[in-house]
Amino acid sequence: MTPQAGTHARHSLFISDLHLCSTRPAITRQLTAFLQSIAGKADALYILGDLFEYWAGDDDLDDPRHAEVIAALSALKPAGTQVFFMHGNRDFLLGEAFAAKTGITLLSDPTLLTLYGQRVLLTHGDTLCTDDIAYQAFRQQVREPAWQAGFLAQPLSARKAQIEALRQRSEQEKSQKSESIMDVNADAVHGLLKQYDYPELLIHGHTHRPARHLIEVDGHRCERWVLGDWYEQGSCLRLDAQGCSNQPL
Repeated sequence: MTPQAGTHARHSLFISDLHLCSTRPAITRQLTAFLQSIAGKADALYILGDLFEYWAGDDDLDDPRHAEVIAALSALKPAGTQVFFMHGNRDFLLGEAFAAKTGITLLSDPTLLTLYGQRVLLTHGDTLCTDDIAYQAFRQQVREPAWQAGFLAQPLSARKAQIEALRQRSEQEKSQKSESIMDVNADAVHGLLKQYDYPELLIHGHTHRPARHLIEVDGHRCERWVLGDWYEQGSCLRLDAQGCSNQPL
């Protein structure tokens, strides 16, 4: 779609994969500026996972490095912008305490919405990467309530040390995987669209490969929009009654 004709038309915004952390403070500053200047003009902001590089648990809310993000998110709802959050593969332990402090609403993955007359299916995107069998097994393990309860029962410092070790191992493993394995599987995408009765739009992140894909499944046409990461210049998608377009930051 072409960029929107009017910046004041009703619209919603979608971002993902910011991977906020202490070693990349520029991204936190960019996000704060975005929340204050751009996001506040939208009906809603949807964060589709991996807002943080990792989240060790809601008992880490008082970390000073999180204060700026929490304050900026908290300011949106009173200003009239709803904020929705879907867990990613890095921050799936973010919970109700964070939601209460920031005023965001947690979404299940996937979630089907109707926005501006269009059916929109949202997902983080990692469940579509079914060719990465090892990752899918790991994902299933860490999403189990019993595993999470056991992990969160450990001291915060121990959790952070374990996460850092997992991150380093993950980076090593990714360097040995082919690019195709870490991308979405076409059959998985088609299956998800069929499961949700062929929505007009599918929006996800995770792969860090921003693009618009036109898909036809069982005679139904769909646009698959992939959100980009924020490592270099940021990425934001806008949706209004005219469709999707990239939102300049």
